[in-house]
Amino acid sequence: MTRTLTHDQQQAAALYLGIPLAALQAVQEIEARRHGFLPDGRPVILFERHIMYRQLTSHGLDARRLQERHPDLVNKSAGGYQGGSREHYRLTMAKQLHINSAIESASWGLFQIMGFHWKALDYRSAVDFELQMGESEQMQLDAFVRFVEANPKIHEALKAQNWPEFSRRYNGPQYKRNQYDTKLAVAFEKFSKAAA
Repeated sequence: MTRTLTHDQQQAAALYLGIPLAALQAVQEIEARRHGFLPDGRPVILFERHIMYRQLTSHGLDARRLQERHPDLVNKSAGGYQGGSREHYRLTMAKQLHINSAIESASWGLFQIMGFHWKALDYRSAVDFELQMGESEQMQLDAFVRFVEANPKIHEALKAQNWPEFSRRYNGPQYKRNQYDTKLAVAFEKFSKAAA
């Protein structure tokens, strides 16, 4: 089985979600990563230390004390990004503090789905989510499909190609700063024309 996403897999996901293939392709081009895996074969991730602070607290641990000792891994403020394989180093270090919180505090794969969504997306555990994100880009696409299904407002916006609403809900209120909505509209038009 190839780890790289195929056109047929994209088409199947779009049909399942009831959206044009061009809408899925636009999201993948603008919102997602170019590849779901690093050259060394590990899934693309971004470790979020401010989410680690939140997740540790939700698991009943003293995040404030851990921030004092490990501010690069546990922090109320976002940041500390190192990119590429260095994000896996940060994740490995964070796992030594609390494995589930660490997995939950990274965004994973092509579509950068946050690990803390694992339960809402019907994975068995955070570890199961991590294993599946490491399997293939198709499994990463599956996480995106589950995420869209679990968020009816995002699904609605995607069906209607309401790019400002989709961007606001997918990226947060700062989406305009990066012009995600405009870029998605342009990409959707490009893929629609290519299919015609």
